[in-house]
Amino acid sequence: MSPFLTIEILLGVLALTATSALGAIIHIRNPKSWTHRLFLLLAIAIDFYIIVNFLSLHPPRQTPDDQLFWIRAVMFVTSFIGPILVLLVHTFPGHRITMRRRFIALLLFLMIASAAASLMPFVFQSIHYPEGEPIPVPGPGMPVFFLDFIGLFILSFIILILKHRRAQGEEKMKLRHLLAGVIASFSLMGISTVIFVVILRTSAFVFLGPIFPVILITFIAYAIVKHNLFSIQIFATQMFVSVLAIVLFTKIFSFISPTQATIDSFIFFLTSVFGYMLIRSVRKEVTQRRELERMTQELAKSNHALQQIDRTKSEFISIASHQLRAPLTIIKGYISLLRDGTIKPAAKKGKEAMERVASSTEQMVGLINSLLNLSRIESGKIRYEMTPGDLGGIVQKLVDAFGPRAAEKHLALRYNKQGAVPSTVFDADKMREVVTNLLDNAVKYTPEGEITVMLEARAGRIRLSVQDNGIGMSANDTAQAFEKFARSESARRVDPGGMGIGLYFVRRVMEDHDGTARAESKGPGKGSTFTIELPIRKKVEVKSNE
Repeated sequence: MSPFLTIEILLGVLALTATSALGAIIHIRNPKSWTHRLFLLLAIAIDFYIIVNFLSLHPPRQTPDDQLFWIRAVMFVTSFIGPILVLLVHTFPGHRITMRRRFIALLLFLMIASAAASLMPFVFQSIHYPEGEPIPVPGPGMPVFFLDFIGLFILSFIILILKHRRAQGEEKMKLRHLLAGVIASFSLMGISTVIFVVILRTSAFVFLGPIFPVILITFIAYAIVKHNLFSIQIFATQMFVSVLAIVLFTKIFSFISPTQATIDSFIFFLTSVFGYMLIRSVRKEVTQRRELERMTQELAKSNHALQQIDRTKSEFISIASHQLRAPLTIIKGYISLLRDGTIKPAAKKGKEAMERVASSTEQMVGLINSLLNLSRIESGKIRYEMTPGDLGGIVQKLVDAFGPRAAEKHLALRYNKQGAVPSTVFDADKMREVVTNLLDNAVKYTPEGEITVMLEARAGRIRLSVQDNGIGMSANDTAQAFEKFARSESARRVDPGGMGIGLYFVRRVMEDHDGTARAESKGPGKGSTFTIELPIRKKVEVKSNE
């Protein structure tokens, strides 16, 4: 075996092993990702290309027909590389193929047309040997192959460039390495195996074909080690060191002289030592990076939590001071008028003033109670006295209590109890506040029409729903209905004095009862339905967040 052929075989084995190993590793790590699947398909196509490219230069039978057959096989295999590459770069780094089906169909049609033309006398008609060098003669199907091979490579370059320009951060770095590897690898492959053969009429550089995919693999490997591409840093480094060691160990036994064997053995030893050091270095770097990322994420979460606390505190102070100022101003104003004699207590205006003072006092007491409830919830000091109780009885009493207020607004308030509702365990005082909040909102935000309260038991749970045909909510308002201080614009117009704490209290109490609270609405002006659910339990517990 000539030294030149030995080198060619070793290069082919190295390229074949590296490509196969990386393709398999990446696919095993995430077999459901289409980026990983397409990379494996590309690696398989390149493996076949490496094999048939070697056979085209060294056919089993040294005849023109046999060599032409293997050259056509090279073109056949190459027909699959372009379409796979375009799909890969278009999908990378996502997990799903997002290319439209009609474009995928065009890629498949072009691939099948090029592959079929390659096997038949359309891409290469025949072969001749000027100066002993095999030169295939192009046929009428060569433009189809050029479009499938060179055209799709150019398209993949364009896709990567556009994605690189739009990307940011880590993704941009990944795309940069992939772009450099694709451009370098497939440009050189196309020049050596297509341009030189078809246009310059020489096959002197065809043997270099298997080397160029290694350039792509090297760039991807660098991206793996430096930027965690495909998330297999340590394992990929171990595989590359192992593959390189195996190739160098094999080369020891293909020596030309004892001196060459000694040199190869020394190179193998140094490679093994430095490979081991590289693996340790990469493992240490990955560990440090992960620890740094973890600490960074924890610090970011802490900063975000502190910022959220500051925002909540500022918002709380602003809302509380604004809402308390109004009733206090009214109380202060009327008391001042009564004190200086402007309004006589016994007179009609005096009685009206006292009613306004009483109403404002009740409003302020309600606000303070809401703030106290919020404070207890936020501090985790709210306590529950869980006892068996009849939720239906509580709802009935509250519906009766809200009846006069609803009648003043000409609202029909209906209570519908579906069948027998068993007793369950809950905190009666907290549940009374929950139902009060739901009924208060329904009456407050329903200008006309009716309110339907329904109570039923099903599937081991008690469900209470309060449905109105009032101001309604948008989808965004519905999603945020139970958040702290959340109020829609229409709610602010109807009741400027609200604080957005009531429904937040409802949600937290229901969660502490292992229940649920949800809001539904078909849109602004189309009413709303608020529903709470409690599990049916017989066992008495004392539940506390303290």
